[in-house]
Amino acid sequence: MVAVRSRADRLVASTLRRHLLIALGAAVVLLLLSAQIGAYDDYNLTAVAIFAVAAAGLTLLTGLNGQLSLGHGALMAIGAYTTSLLLKDHRQLPVIVVLLISVVSAGVIGIAFGYAAARLRGPYLAGATLTLAVALPQVATRYKSIFGGESGLTVPPSAPPDWLGADFPPERWLAWIAVAAAVVTMLLLANLLRSAPGRAFKAVRDNEAAAALAGIDVARTQVLAFVISAACAGLAGALFAYWSGITSPAGFSLSLSLQLITAIVIGGLGSLAGAVWGSIVLVFVPLLTSGLASSVHLPSAVADNLPLAIYGGILVIAMLVAPHGIQGALRRILAIGRARREHTPGGGQKGVVDWDDPAPGT
Repeated sequence: MVAVRSRADRLVASTLRRHLLIALGAAVVLLLLSAQIGAYDDYNLTAVAIFAVAAAGLTLLTGLNGQLSLGHGALMAIGAYTTSLLLKDHRQLPVIVVLLISVVSAGVIGIAFGYAAARLRGPYLAGATLTLAVALPQVATRYKSIFGGESGLTVPPSAPPDWLGADFPPERWLAWIAVAAAVVTMLLLANLLRSAPGRAFKAVRDNEAAAALAGIDVARTQVLAFVISAACAGLAGALFAYWSGITSPAGFSLSLSLQLITAIVIGGLGSLAGAVWGSIVLVFVPLLTSGLASSVHLPSAVADNLPLAIYGGILVIAMLVAPHGIQGALRRILAIGRARREHTPGGGQKGVVDWDDPAPGT
C-alpha cells in the first residue's frame, strides 16, 4: 500500500511540474506576443482570455460533470457587478483584491444555486439555470439606484503599476492580467481533474448510480462542480467589467450563456484546451463578419445577426465532421501521425501532454 501511494505521489508531482512548465511557457509566449502587438490586438487577446476562463468553468460543469447550465452569463454578471460596486466607492483597490472578492461572491451564489440544482436533472436543471439567466438582468434593471438600471455602472480602468513606466499602455496591462488569470485557471483546473474530485466529477457524469455505489457523494460532487464553475464565471465577469468599462444588463443577456455553450461544443466538450479554441472562435468570428459585412455593404439587420448564423453553421459542421470539437480533431490528427511513425522503421513514439484525462494508474 505504501509503495502504491508513493508511486501515486510521484505521478502527481510529475504531472504538477509538467503543468507548471507548460503554464509558464504559455504565459511567457503570450506576454511576449502582447508586447509586440498594438492596443486593438491587446483588446482582442484580453477578450479571448476572459472567455477562456468562463468556458473552462463551464467545461468542468457541463463537459466533465454532466450538468447543463444555461445561466453562466448571469454568473459572469455577478462577478462584473461585484467589481463595479467595489470600484464605485473604492477606486484604488488593487486588481487582485477585486478579482478575489468577485470570485468569492460568484462562488457563494454557486453554493446556493448548486444545492438546488443538485436535485434537478436534464431539462429541469437547464430550465432552472435559464431562469437565473433571465431573472438576474431584470433585478439589475429593477433596482436602478444600486445597479444603475439599463445604463449600468461604469468601471474605471486598471492603471498599470508605476514600475512599468508612465507610458505603459493600459490595454497591455489588462491583457497581462487576463492572460495570467486564464493561465492560472487552466493550471488549477487541469490539476483538479487529475485528483480524486476530478475523477469523481467524471464518474458522476458517466453513471450516477454506479458512482454512488462506489462511495461517491453524488450531490456533494455536483455542488462542488457548480461552485468551482461559478467561481470561474465570476472571475471572467470581473475581468469583463474591466475590459468593457461598463457593467449593464445588456452585456449579460441569455445570448452570452448560449455563446459559451456553443464555444465549449465547438472547441471540444470536456476539454480545457477545447475551451480555449472555442473562445478564439467566439471572439474572432464577429471581427471577421464585421469586416465582411462592411466590404459587401450588408444591411445592419443582416450584419448584426451574421455572427450568430456563422456560430450555428460552425456548430453543425463540427457535429458532423468533428463531433469532439476542434481539440478532438487535433487529437485524432496527432494519433494518426503517431500511428504512421510507429509503422516507420526507426520511428519512435513521443509523449503528448494530455491536460484532461488522468494518467494511467492515478
